[in-house]
Amino acid sequence: MGKLPILYFVIPCYNEEEALPLTAPVFRKKLSDLEGRIAPESRILLVDDGSKDTTWEIIRKLHEEDGHFSGLRLGRNRGHQNALTAGLMWARDKCDVTVSIDADLQDDIDAVDAMVEKYEEGCGIVCGVRASRATDTFLKRTTARGYYALMKLFGSDLIYDHADYRLMDRAALEALSLYHGDDLFLRGLVNRLGAKVGTVTYDRRAREAGESKYTLKKMLKLALKGMECGRRKPETVSRPPDPAVAEILHQ
Repeated sequence: MGKLPILYFVIPCYNEEEALPLTAPVFRKKLSDLEGRIAPESRILLVDDGSKDTTWEIIRKLHEEDGHFSGLRLGRNRGHQNALTAGLMWARDKCDVTVSIDADLQDDIDAVDAMVEKYEEGCGIVCGVRASRATDTFLKRTTARGYYALMKLFGSDLIYDHADYRLMDRAALEALSLYHGDDLFLRGLVNRLGAKVGTVTYDRRAREAGESKYTLKKMLKLALKGMECGRRKPETVSRPPDPAVAEILHQ
């Protein structure tokens, strides 16, 4: 049997003081459930995106009680995509594979098992794809359909109903590191990184606690980022460390 891969969950967090105490044990259990398929050095990386509540204090306590939890604190709120990118770029030379997922656990954590299986079969990127939008409000379903129709019109190769729940191996992360600048539209880059891409379907759940951070304004901003994504070109050198990382908890 070959060397087991080191896996890092990369989880952006913004004002998640209600959700984290409920979801952190679920992430930790999944790490334990994957023993025998991933290395003991695997970690849960929580990225605090300039939260205004006690999110960072909760992350610090989790780290102090269990070294499998690591933390990055950004000095100010920079938005979901920037926080996720900061976490992925920090983790890329410490692990073999990352799984990005939101802190609220609306994405089914058990789909990670199938993602790891796809990785073992040779996929460098595995995207979580929603089986349905039954849990969405009417407004969110309508805007989502319009969004994907607009992206298709502009020639985007987005994977339908895939957001930011995905597995990426080190080669894919290195390819991503060649895209510089703020607010990278990550789901728009998935098919441009040269990796074999697989998909896993799952049912999306209601939030464990708290409320969605994606307002209509943010969804429209994301759509604009999607349109700009096609003009992004890779650089020849990896992006430098993110200067917005104000504090690191890791062992």
